Amino acid sequence: MENFKDFWNQYKGAIIGIIVAILILITRLHDLILAIVILVLGAFIGNYIQQNKEDVKTKLKKFIDKM
Repeated sequence: MENFKDFWNQYKGAIIGIIVAILILITRLHDLILAIVILVLGAFIGNYIQQNKEDVKTKLKKFIDKM
């Protein structure tokens, strides 16, 4: 029983993570989580572009000129 306690104390984070991942996959919440992540990334990118318009224009122009 002592070995099990040591094992649990050492790997409980990984075990809990695996259980949560299995539940997410079973309930198909990963589709929702992926959609939320994409929406948040899009919002951050849009905000960055809006706040740094001139910098983005020059970087985009240099990138297009290299092609």
